[in-house]
Amino acid sequence: MQRANSVNRLETSYNSSVRIVILLTEAAHPIFRKKTPVMTQPVDLPAWQALKQHFDSTHTTSLREHFAADSARFDQFQLNAAGLFLDYSKNHVTRQTMDLLVQLAGEAGVEKKIAAMFAGDQVNPTEGRPALHTALRNRSNTPVLVDGHDVMPDVNKVLERLGAFSDRVRDGDWRGFTGEPITDVVNIGIGGSDLGPVMASEALAAFAHDRLKLHFVSNVDGSHLASTVKRLNPQTTLFVIASKTFTTQETLTNANSAKQWFLESDATQSDVAKHFVALSTNAERVTAFGIDQNNMFEFWDWVGGRYSLWSAIGLPLILSIGMPRFTQFLEGAHAMDEHFRRAPLSENMPVILALLTVWYNNFHQAHSHLIAPYDQYLHRFPAYLQQLTMESNGKSVHVDGSAVSCDTGPIVWGEPGTNGQHAYFQLVHQGTHIIPTDFILPMESLHPIGQHHELLMANCFAQSEALMMGKNSEELTLEMNKAGASADEIDRLTGHRSFAGNRPSNTIMTQRIDAKALGALIATYEHKVYVEAAIWDINPFDQWGVELGKQLASKIQSELAGGKTITAHDSSTNGLINRALKMRNLQA
Repeated sequence: MQRANSVNRLETSYNSSVRIVILLTEAAHPIFRKKTPVMTQPVDLPAWQALKQHFDSTHTTSLREHFAADSARFDQFQLNAAGLFLDYSKNHVTRQTMDLLVQLAGEAGVEKKIAAMFAGDQVNPTEGRPALHTALRNRSNTPVLVDGHDVMPDVNKVLERLGAFSDRVRDGDWRGFTGEPITDVVNIGIGGSDLGPVMASEALAAFAHDRLKLHFVSNVDGSHLASTVKRLNPQTTLFVIASKTFTTQETLTNANSAKQWFLESDATQSDVAKHFVALSTNAERVTAFGIDQNNMFEFWDWVGGRYSLWSAIGLPLILSIGMPRFTQFLEGAHAMDEHFRRAPLSENMPVILALLTVWYNNFHQAHSHLIAPYDQYLHRFPAYLQQLTMESNGKSVHVDGSAVSCDTGPIVWGEPGTNGQHAYFQLVHQGTHIIPTDFILPMESLHPIGQHHELLMANCFAQSEALMMGKNSEELTLEMNKAGASADEIDRLTGHRSFAGNRPSNTIMTQRIDAKALGALIATYEHKVYVEAAIWDINPFDQWGVELGKQLASKIQSELAGGKTITAHDSSTNGLINRALKMRNLQA
């Protein structure tokens, strides 16, 4: 027994020695080296480390001090591209900061990743797809290859069909089952199939068709559909069902209920084809629903939902503003695409905006970003950017699946600025959080009434100045002395009425919010999100986090329908389901 143990120890020692020799050989000889290099974490890049040191030595310098030290600061930190003007001088940056941030973009391979996206490479590796929303607005019509196939003829063919169909509806030639022209269009979709079209149609409502009224239904809550259709006439209503696979549960639930509402009028099943069209790729399911295949407008799996407004998903917008203006919309985005792919990193508007987000999110620990449009037509733009940013960059693993070592996507939110001044701006000015803000402002009003637009502009500029400058106790004391306040009152109110200031912001200006400007603006933020993802080394084109809730909801739905006491979940979920069944008197 003792001899056997000795032999085992010798064998173990021998095997360990052999493994050590092999490992040493692999390390020494290129033939044995692994082909796949170990990924460098973003936080380990030299520029990231340099930015940490730079932050430590500069973050106590105020924006007031930056402006006092450099009278040409506004001229130094501004950009023009695709009809948009960006002032980013009210940020906690110096020339050295921007140089280091651009260096970070270079070390993260941003230029190569930009080229890869436009080339049709698989920049969405978890789903094995390219992300070619830029091809949908490629007005140069240069070939764009996917697996060796030029997709531009397919894109142009669908655009032609969309234009022909929209012309018929807009001109009154497309008629319902009683021979009446269409007066109302109801888009049924969710996520990117809803937020994009509703945002853009609201943004360009000044250019809407006189007769056609657009409505959008997304929430599976029956109240959304019911409150929409109760105002409509089935004889003059057209439904646009937007679902790539035609299997999206919320969309199909709403679509089937809409069809039932339609059929409860004098319509028959054969009349469905005159009142329902599909934005999808699933011809079999579309046909089974009752929609004529000729009225199915396709798009492709290389178009992500939140990037799909430029595709057939944009049909409601086309019906509203017409194909010529939709073409201008594509042209505005294409102009920004060309700037993005060709401008140097240091002069590239989406890149600069992305780098500023990284600077605040990862170094200043400012994890919230405010979008404040000073234009009522853009009132849905913050919600659109919320999905674009948070669904894209709300990730916690790198492209290779390893855990991230830095914070990724910030929280994006907002409402029109003038309304916000009487609501959430209180927190932005005097709260404990630093919230970088994007102000968006057109120079011309589409409805010039009296002094309205001058007041709007004045408020926008004043807010960015107030956030940056603040009001210190000395300034407040002088102001209150002038107003005749007593020393006791000044002492009592100083803490309440002082503003720290030093809050960063960007201001984006355009001549007016028309189709071309809106296209450029959306494309700017799309590319900004992509650059952020490139630096954090995450995939901005998948959204696996959306799926788990869907899977569980499907299971729970069947349990709710069954009416039996549920024990299959955690105690809280079991309790909630069982309480709901009792409250609805469904539990056996």
